[in-house]
Amino acid sequence: MDRNTVIGFVLIGALLIAMFVINSRSNQAFLTEKKRVEDSIAAAKPKVDPVVAKKDSIVLDSILAAKQKLPAAFITDTTEHFDTLENDLLKIVFTNKGGQPKTVELKKFKKFDGRPLILENGKFNKLSYLINTGNNQTKQTADIAFVSSSKTVNASKTQSVSFVLKDSTGKEITHQYTLQPASYMVDFNISMTGADKLVSQNTINLLWQTEAPQIESDIKYERQQSHLGYLKDGSNYDFEYIGSGDDKKFEKPVEWLAVKQQFFIAALSAKSKFQSAFVKWVVPDDSLHIISQTTANCNIQLAGSSAGNTALQLYYGPSDYNVLSTYNNQMENIVPYGSGVFAFVKYINRHFLLPVFDFLRNHIASMGMVILLLTLLIRLITSPILYKSYLSGAKMKALKPEIDRLKEKHGDDKQAFSMDQMKLWKSAGVSPLGGCLPALLQIPIFMSLYYFFQSNISLRGESFLWAKDLAAYDSIASLPFSIPFYGDHVSLFTITATVTSLIISIYSMSNMQDNSNPVMKYMPYIFPVLLLGVFNNLPAALTWYYTVSNTITLILQIVIQKYIINHEKILAQIEENRKKPVKQSKFQERMMAMQESNKKLQDMKKKSGKN
Repeated sequence: MDRNTVIGFVLIGALLIAMFVINSRSNQAFLTEKKRVEDSIAAAKPKVDPVVAKKDSIVLDSILAAKQKLPAAFITDTTEHFDTLENDLLKIVFTNKGGQPKTVELKKFKKFDGRPLILENGKFNKLSYLINTGNNQTKQTADIAFVSSSKTVNASKTQSVSFVLKDSTGKEITHQYTLQPASYMVDFNISMTGADKLVSQNTINLLWQTEAPQIESDIKYERQQSHLGYLKDGSNYDFEYIGSGDDKKFEKPVEWLAVKQQFFIAALSAKSKFQSAFVKWVVPDDSLHIISQTTANCNIQLAGSSAGNTALQLYYGPSDYNVLSTYNNQMENIVPYGSGVFAFVKYINRHFLLPVFDFLRNHIASMGMVILLLTLLIRLITSPILYKSYLSGAKMKALKPEIDRLKEKHGDDKQAFSMDQMKLWKSAGVSPLGGCLPALLQIPIFMSLYYFFQSNISLRGESFLWAKDLAAYDSIASLPFSIPFYGDHVSLFTITATVTSLIISIYSMSNMQDNSNPVMKYMPYIFPVLLLGVFNNLPAALTWYYTVSNTITLILQIVIQKYIINHEKILAQIEENRKKPVKQSKFQERMMAMQESNKKLQDMKKKSGKN
């Protein structure tokens, strides 16, 4: 690591309900016309997939079962009843009050303290909208008791439960939830009879409230990794950091909204899009163990007029790229594998690092060894770049005696020294950017691994050596006080990463062609100290990776410089290059011209100053 190296780094389509209203003077004529219409529809109806037919039958059975229990007016009974949909991954308890989810449990995961992971607990969470309940009277559906059907399950283990609400005039609302096996996604369909009388302008203003509970051990770090994600304009994903709370207004259609914690997500999606939305989130005090409380008001245009319906989806699950990508709604973009200036590294993570990582963890039990092997592979792939950087440094070092003589010759005349130094480099065939450019090419790999190890849920709960959870910092000691910029604990992997970085810096300094710059003398000590403060709160997987990476880099550096680079051949090559005619690129010519122009300008200023 020479001086130049230091400088460089979103079908399930909606069900179409057709109602034919035929006015007839005689009841027989009405029945005859109805039969004719039904016969023509049956003749034109295509063959139905048995699997789809079973699923539709389950949905209809659940709705009919609920309707049979209905009284003839809006229900005001405050008795709360519960229904549960459950597969191997999710357990969702629904309440008849509002016909909405009450609690959501992720069965395959636990909180940091081993307790069940309850992603929603019903205290703050709400899924509701305003309806007309009488003359100049309105009410939120969350405050009205629906009638629910018993859970229905078909042969493919698809489950469904329906909640129905109606009044004596025939107005009716149905909330129907369907859960597929082995899925974190819940289909949520709202259908209305008399929609034009129940809601204004055939539009539902859906209120979605979701509370993100603390799941990981470090609430501050979990909050830093949490954000509000959304997909708009068909393909544009973006997000807002939770921070200390904020709000955002969407005046154009939005496909879905998601509250993403460090490793888990609660999301609401509309197949026909939200026409507009306003989202506000607040951050409670840390003592409440809540990451954020988010309230979204989403406008949804119902399909149909009198008989209106809309298809929604709810996602409760992990922030796992492999899982999210199966839903074909671009929700995999939520996984932060790269953002900001380094957004492009997400493609490296998705299409290279993640497949290699998954392959290794499927064949190796220890996650720590998986990280070690992955790091080793990456360092070996980038070793040619490292070699070029060190080769350039060796060439610079070989020219050091001549550069020292130029310094003595020109003294304080920096412009003249710079011009002669450029000429020396060109005559010897040495590029001043030879050490800087290879280092810059390593930055995308460095940053991709930085994002990867912070965002990969596979690391959560995995232990290695003294680290109990590779997705959190490895604390070997707790301090009775907090040190500014460092914290209140001691991370051993952070120390090993810092020490190996310090050794690399000191070793590199000893091989630099110019160590007279006082800033360069202190750089080996400044950078590791900064790492000590920055890395102490980062996941153990990341600091373990840096430890391994630094160790491999140090070994490669020693091997390349001591056993591969032949300094005598470098000197011979430099002398050979001097015998060849020097060909300068247009950029080099411009640089030389600029330097000469600056020198002449300085000379003129000196003369005018003497006069």
